[in-house]
Amino acid sequence: MTTPAPVPAEALEPALRPFGESTMLPAVAYLSPEVLAWERRHFFAATWSCLGRADELLAGDDTQRALVVGDVPVLLAAADNGMRAFANTCRHRGHELLAENASSTRAAMVCPYHAWRYDLRGNLLAAPGFRAVAAFDPADHGLVPLPLQIWQGWVFVNAAAGALPFAEHAGALTELVAPYEPERLVLGTRHDYFVAANWKVVVENYHECYHCPLIHPELCRVSPPTSGDNYDLPGAWVGGSMVLRDGAATMSLDGRSHGSALPSVDPRLVLYLGLFPDLLLSLHPDYVMAHRLRPIAPGRTAIECSWYFADGDVDPSYAVDFWDLTNRQDWAACESVQRGLASPHFRPGPLAPNEDAVHQWVLMVARGYAAGGG
Repeated sequence: MTTPAPVPAEALEPALRPFGESTMLPAVAYLSPEVLAWERRHFFAATWSCLGRADELLAGDDTQRALVVGDVPVLLAAADNGMRAFANTCRHRGHELLAENASSTRAAMVCPYHAWRYDLRGNLLAAPGFRAVAAFDPADHGLVPLPLQIWQGWVFVNAAAGALPFAEHAGALTELVAPYEPERLVLGTRHDYFVAANWKVVVENYHECYHCPLIHPELCRVSPPTSGDNYDLPGAWVGGSMVLRDGAATMSLDGRSHGSALPSVDPRLVLYLGLFPDLLLSLHPDYVMAHRLRPIAPGRTAIECSWYFADGDVDPSYAVDFWDLTNRQDWAACESVQRGLASPHFRPGPLAPNEDAVHQWVLMVARGYAAGGG
């Protein structure tokens, strides 16, 4: 049984119109705690959420790590020379096996409430006091497994265990990203931002450059804001390309690259791609930038921004300085939009002719609201 989002159908109707007639989402989609609670379950938990990089989530001697995906506690475990995901819920009384964001190096997963013990494959090894219970079969009480996929170096989990296969979710995005080989790249640095805006405002801003001439002079010096094309290909993602100006080798304050060129990619293009619901990728001739989004409140979003390079010894500052400035320009704009959304005078506005990627994103969200999930 589907559960449509708590957004009135009549308020969604303008966002579902064909491009050229459609508008952005209604204000309630950006302001309501009830809508965000619904999104956590039906968008973040019930589709494929990005948890981070495979080589970081279980690093060193760690065998277990606990996270929350949407509103569902999840436990990652190292098993069989790989990674598995389980519901972080003991099969006895539901206690979490590990607290959120905690990790462990133990060879078994042990509930701290009543000491039920599981191996790293999720099998129940011990349940104190149940040995003499004839009707109790440990095989019936293993941890609940969750679908997990490692894609281009990032780990994705479907915490509600009912999504389409990941290959369908990513669709044609895999072919666009694969030449950059992000799984082989090395983390240069990472910044954490907290933006006083709804997560969807951040995504919508990312997918258009209509605003670039006014707030991104540095970006416009290295890439024309009207350049490139948007994609309309299979998968739960939207995005497009921009072209570097003559004389510019990458996105940096002076247009120069200080890193190694990535082989097999177009040296003139920068790709901006967003995989629903929470991973934004910016692919450059010499580095990859990834934004991972986590909604904290209707008007607050945590963003983890990471830069990856072919050379682990490169000084990442040429890319980081450019994007830290550009990011902060974007975050200020998003925060202003969020304040405007709260005005009693706000009405959903039309989308400009070059905001077709925003239209695709809004349509994906609005259809998900109406259908009861992503």
